[in-house]
Amino acid sequence: MKITKVEGLLMSCPFEEPIQLPFHGGLRTILKRDAMLIRVSTDGGITGFAPGPAHVRAAREIEGTISAFLEGRDPSTWRDFGFRAPLETQKTYHAVEVAVIDAAAKAQGATMSDLLGGRKRDRIKCYGSAGMYMSPEGYAAEAAAVQDLGFPAYKLRPAAGPDGDLRITEKIRHATSPEFGVMLDCHGWWRMGDRSYSLDTIRQLCTDLEPLSPYWVEEPLPPDDHAAYRALRTSQPLPLASGEHEPTEESFRDLISSGCVDFVQMDVCCQGGFEMAQRVFAEAQRKGIRFAFHSWGTLLEVYAAAQLGVCWDETVVEWLEYPLHSNDGKPGMYEFPVADEILVDPPQIEDGHLVLPESPGIGVEVDESVVDRYPFIPGPWSIFRIDSPLETLAVDGDHSVPWVDAEGERVDS
Repeated sequence: MKITKVEGLLMSCPFEEPIQLPFHGGLRTILKRDAMLIRVSTDGGITGFAPGPAHVRAAREIEGTISAFLEGRDPSTWRDFGFRAPLETQKTYHAVEVAVIDAAAKAQGATMSDLLGGRKRDRIKCYGSAGMYMSPEGYAAEAAAVQDLGFPAYKLRPAAGPDGDLRITEKIRHATSPEFGVMLDCHGWWRMGDRSYSLDTIRQLCTDLEPLSPYWVEEPLPPDDHAAYRALRTSQPLPLASGEHEPTEESFRDLISSGCVDFVQMDVCCQGGFEMAQRVFAEAQRKGIRFAFHSWGTLLEVYAAAQLGVCWDETVVEWLEYPLHSNDGKPGMYEFPVADEILVDPPQIEDGHLVLPESPGIGVEVDESVVDRYPFIPGPWSIFRIDSPLETLAVDGDHSVPWVDAEGERVDS
């Protein structure tokens, strides 16, 4: 069996009206959500699928260098391919590699997990991820709804100022049971310009939050400042999480080995792929900390991560992020219909765990018609207006892509 075609198919879900979300240091405007479906076709009639980085650069890399490299190769020998390219293109390749592995597993009648080391379990624990810039009462109602869905934890994105973040967490805790996990994703704290929280402010806020028992505080500081994470981890009582913006495997090793975090995170579909993730897991295991998948795209991404995660014990790979969108009136953030509709059948969730099927490959049926139903719209999906100093920055594609300006040129964050 040989690969005959490799595609990175971009899609967009625009909003009728932009969603405007005020935060402590400015205003975030969300215009749309993008997604990518990677499709690897073979001469044997087997097709491999994977989620991909939802931006134009990645699509061009797939269409050009990566497609030319993969066409004519046997998917079953994927470990021996030896693709080499600049770092960002290499990351895109490893996303495509997931689709190659999917095709190889289907050809063998095996699950993707079988090719990645074998399953140690058939399910993985999920937390419901939503909560974007709303009132304390809004967060509390959403957290209670997520708990009612059976998820053991809820992740929100507070950015209301230190006092506001404390009130939000109090409201959530009062609306949920004591054992329910409350995870604070605090990337907004360092994206407020002059109003960004200082290390001392974060240290005091974490101390004030301790009686409310947050499960973790995620990315409270610029992610490349590992020294600040080490200082924060040893001077306040809450567990820290980070990793989704680490640029290289070496930076992951430093994050883990130098004692920056209690939970290391990685998006395997855009930060380095399955083989690198296995090494990150092993490093976390040696250090005695736990891993939590970052999954911010479609349900296909959730399943791809889960296929790898179940190859490790929960004592190492503990959590899978399950993004919740308000599709069809469900609790969650804004609507992102392609996130759900990319799969023919809904996922099986039991007691807050995603149960993996025994079907070959990734284990789910992809609805390819979403590509035609949601044509791609170029341009950034999310725009941040920072009040002081006054500036406007945009996010193009995935979370791990640096800031871009209105014309799509990269800028320093």
